[in-house]
Order: sequence, then structure tokens, then C-alpha cells
Amino acid sequence: MTHGSRDAFRSLALQHLSPQETEKWLGLLRPGVRLEVAAGIDDVVGQLGGLPTLPVASEWPTWEGHGPLSFVASIDCARLPKAALDIDLPAAGALLFFYFDGQLDDGEALVLAEDRESWAGARVLYVAADEKVAERGTPAGLKPYPAVRLTARAEMTATEPWHPRVRDAFAPGAPFGNRYDHPVCAQDFLDALWEFDEEVGHQIGGHAHSVQNPVEIEVAEAVLDGEVPWHDPRLSEETDNWVLLAQFDSEDTADMMWGDAGVLYWLIRPEDLAERRFERAMFTWQCS
Repeated sequence: MTHGSRDAFRSLALQHLSPQETEKWLGLLRPGVRLEVAAGIDDVVGQLGGLPTLPVASEWPTWEGHGPLSFVASIDCARLPKAALDIDLPAAGALLFFYFDGQLDDGEALVLAEDRESWAGARVLYVAADEKVAERGTPAGLKPYPAVRLTARAEMTATEPWHPRVRDAFAPGAPFGNRYDHPVCAQDFLDALWEFDEEVGHQIGGHAHSVQNPVEIEVAEAVLDGEVPWHDPRLSEETDNWVLLAQFDSEDTADMMWGDAGVLYWLIRPEDLAERRFERAMFTWQCS
């Protein structure tokens, strides 16, 4: 939900929580890598838009029956501050993100977590450092997004106060999905968090900055076919199986607008990340 330094989070929390509650809340923070538009001599870790560098033997990602996906971003794993993260990213190589953005059908077909038939409309490709690659032109009918270089900054991240992990720490057994009766969900603390950091932004790892409900819940519901009621513990358990791989916000400099100033999210199970099974990553998106 928010990003910043641990000291800044501690100072904020102590204004609204007891010292004991503050330390418990700080224990739920996770490190993430903030991606921002690079300037001047900034170290570049990837880019939004432009043209992807793909293995020479691979085909451009396509959603069968709909057409090729648009290239969203590439991340150079070797340049990320991976030591600051708590997810097992590759030491080298590149992560490439593709999404069916509606250019070919005026937005008629939507890629939705709850629609299994649409899952092929978003893709993560991992290109190993030793693969033979070449820059690939955009397929006919697609206009590439302007290339925007990205730099990285490691920060701590906090999730929504009604996230299942927060509930388990502060209100175990409370009904899932409701605002819980504890200080972390008090309106003054919610307002303080919002004022502290309302920007979503681009990010690798850490807690996702959801625009609406926690994105892990959306993915868990999709994996469970949306048939599990919110009070069923299976939903909470499945939610805990997913971590954020990457999120990409709407970005004016790259002419990217996802719905109404929305955000694209890719989540993955830690065991799939460790085994480099990026084809199992799940996608969802939210907008205001």
C-alpha cells in the first residue's frame, strides 16, 4: 500500500499505535524495489515500452484467437538490488512483461483474473543471460509504447490494513474481508497512511500497492474459481501463497494508461519463482 524507509514508518506508526503495536506492524513490512523514470547518470535497470529483446528462436507472445500482446516492460535482473529483496529473483537475465492492451480490438476483450480463458492475455517471459537474443519489431497492428528507461531504489513497503496478514497479526479469527476492530484499521491511521504515500508507481517485489482490495485476494479467488466464500479459511490460505513479482502503473511519459489510471500486477508463488516457472505467474489489474 505504501513505501518508504523503516524509520519513517516507525515515526508514523508511533503517532497512532502503541509501541508494542508499532513493532508488530513494522514486522509485517517487506522490502521492495521502486522503479522510477531514470534521469541523467541514474543506473538503468530496465525500461517501459520500446522493443523487446527476445530469444532468436522464440515467437512473439500471442493470445490465441485475439492476437499478439503488447510489450510493457523489461527488467535486467543483474542490475536490480536483489540483496534488498525477500523474493528469489534470478541473478542475471531479463524479465519481459506482455499484455493484451486492447489496441487490436478497441478494448473489447479484457484480461481478467477471474476469467481463465483470458489468462493467455498477459505473460511474463524470462530470458536467460546466455540465450542468443535479438531486438524484435512489433507485430503488425500494434504500436509500441515509447521507450522510457527505469532506475531502481530499494524501500520498505506496507500492505493494506485489511490484508489477511495484518488480520492474522492483529485480529486472528476476525471475519475475512471486513475492517477489523484494531488500531491498524482505525480511520485516523488509514488517513495517515494515505497521506504518507498515495502514489502507486512501478515496483518489483514487496507488498503490492493495490488500488482497490488486496490483489492477492483477487488472485486467490481466481485460482479457487471464485466459489469459496470470504469466510472460508481456504481463501486466506491461498492468498498467503502469492507474492508480488511486479506492478506497472499508468505512466504518462510512456503513453501508458491502464483503464482509468490503473495498474498492472503480476504475482507468483515463491516455489514457482525459485524454479523459474514464470509461465505460472498470475495477472490482475485494478483501476480507480
